[in-house]
Amino acid sequence: MQKYHYKQARFFTTVNDLASLPAESAREIAFAGRSNAGKSSLINTLTNQTRLAFTSKTPGRTQHINYFSIGEDGTFLVDLPGYGYAKVPEKVRKHWVTLLGEYLAHRDQLVGLVMIMDSRHPLKDLDYTMLEYFEATGKPIHLVLSKSDKLNNQEKAKTLSFVKKQLEHDGFKNFSVQLFSSSKKVGVPELEGILDEWLAGAMLE
Repeated sequence: MQKYHYKQARFFTTVNDLASLPAESAREIAFAGRSNAGKSSLINTLTNQTRLAFTSKTPGRTQHINYFSIGEDGTFLVDLPGYGYAKVPEKVRKHWVTLLGEYLAHRDQLVGLVMIMDSRHPLKDLDYTMLEYFEATGKPIHLVLSKSDKLNNQEKAKTLSFVKKQLEHDGFKNFSVQLFSSSKKVGVPELEGILDEWLAGAMLE
């Protein structure tokens, strides 16, 4: 199985509408999460870069879809706008929801979705909305429970078990779950393994 070099990721382009999505893309893995869930920190940790994904002190500022190239073969990591932050104009919020929903449901090059949730506050209503959008495609979902360094070992085990059982109960099938800490760099090899597996599967199709 080919191993991708995520640490070689480079910014490629940023878009604000579906018509501008790059035609040269062959495979994409998208990263989504509520504002302030730790998505930008996760991408920066995965790629071992401090400012690849923009981390704003004002959650909800990242309003575009950002593409990062991880090879010469048209493979991209895609940073989606954070969702669920109240202090944005309603018109902007609706644009995000439409953009995210359409992208997740209809982007053929998308091979899987990494969903980042704060391990202390998993499975909020908007998380379910995003999961349901994507579940319909039949493509895999990997849930990353971020900021796990804020939990003790008992809480980590309890949260991991809760998320797995809840999603199984709610009928989700093609998913996996892990704990992650950007500050402690915990969970990076596990995440890389999932991404490699998805991309290898896409190469065979």
